[in-house]
Amino acid sequence: MTEGSVPHMSPARITVLSVQPGDPPFRIVQLDGEVVGRATSMTDVLLIAAEAGITIHDLDDLDEVRWVGGGKFHWILH
Repeated sequence: MTEGSVPHMSPARITVLSVQPGDPPFRIVQLDGEVVGRATSMTDVLLIAAEAGITIHDLDDLDEVRWVGGGKFHWILH
């Protein structure tokens, strides 16, 4: 296996998991692998990170935020 075929594993400290059922639907936010909150929007992700002392400069940067089960615009169940 060559390095080019290895999937990118993000060193991001913030991981946003897939959408969970609820009213409203939410996504679980992890910091260094530990659950630290639930978010219903991108703003919530930024606020949770800020509370932990982490400034996110770019929500699209996989080295800052890892999105699992949908990107930053995915906030409803399909």
